[in-house]
Amino acid sequence: AGEWEFSLQLFSIMAQVKVKSDMVTCNALISACEKTGEWERTLQIFGVMDRNAIECSTITVNAAISSCEKAGLWDSGLQLFSEMTRSKVKFTTITFSAVLSACAGRKRGGEWE
Repeated sequence: AGEWEFSLQLFSIMAQVKVKSDMVTCNALISACEKTGEWERTLQIFGVMDRNAIECSTITVNAAISSCEKAGLWDSGLQLFSEMTRSKVKFTTITFSAVLSACAGRKRGGEWE
């Protein structure tokens, strides 16, 4: 199994044995999925964090936006960024680089206005 698959297995085992997920475990899982192109899983974990009121960090947002950008999902990446501007997450140059890359993907797709 790949790194992200192993991470998902551990995440599942944690739930089975009643170990509560936190920002650190979710960030590790999101990063593993982002690095392997598993953008659907990245967005699922992001949703789990939101539903369970697990606080997001700069790492969370950067990995999620980057995952969307790499998958060509510029609209999802920009939506995540927009939602995060209302949160307490501090953005970094990495955040803005991912957003700019998503915007460039939007232009390459012929959808720039």
